[in-house]
Amino acid sequence: MTKNRGILVAIAAMAAIVVASNVLVQFLMGDWLTWGAFTYPFAFLVTDLANRTWGKAAARRVVLAGFATGIVCSFIAAGLDATTLRIAIGSGTAFLVAQMVDVQIFARLREGSWWRAPLVSSLAGSALDTAIFFSVAFSTWFVFIDPADEVAWANEALPLLGAGPVAPLWVSLGVADFGVKLVLALLALVPFRLIAARLRPA
Repeated sequence: MTKNRGILVAIAAMAAIVVASNVLVQFLMGDWLTWGAFTYPFAFLVTDLANRTWGKAAARRVVLAGFATGIVCSFIAAGLDATTLRIAIGSGTAFLVAQMVDVQIFARLREGSWWRAPLVSSLAGSALDTAIFFSVAFSTWFVFIDPADEVAWANEALPLLGAGPVAPLWVSLGVADFGVKLVLALLALVPFRLIAARLRPA
């Protein structure tokens, strides 16, 4: 596979993950998760494969394509009253910052053990993504973004994940989301190893 064709495939995969996640985030799975939590983490896999195969510049192109796709999804969702300004800003900011940090960390660790770069960069990116999205979208700290956006439901004080110390509901949502990202970051090492072995290194 040529470099340009490979990057286009990576861009298409990233766009598909972003679109799927934007659709599936509307459907709940239990009390703390949406189905989108199970698709979005694979964005880090796509970014890391692009970084391993074609380098940082190509990975950044893939990330920017995903960011542009996310913006389009937000406009469509806003037109359908399926999102708010805070959710859109939180989602876009979290994606861009987390993915760019992932690219940088991966590049710094790429010469070490094969698993270290994808695992560490994905976990760091996932932690940032979760913290930025849930705090911007739901916490009272960012109410100035859109004072008319009613997020009292997300700030209801409840036991963490139904059993821990009392915290705002959005904290439980974020912890559950990061837990899924942690598990999938570990599982994604298998396809990363198999796919990277078939692609030409940068």
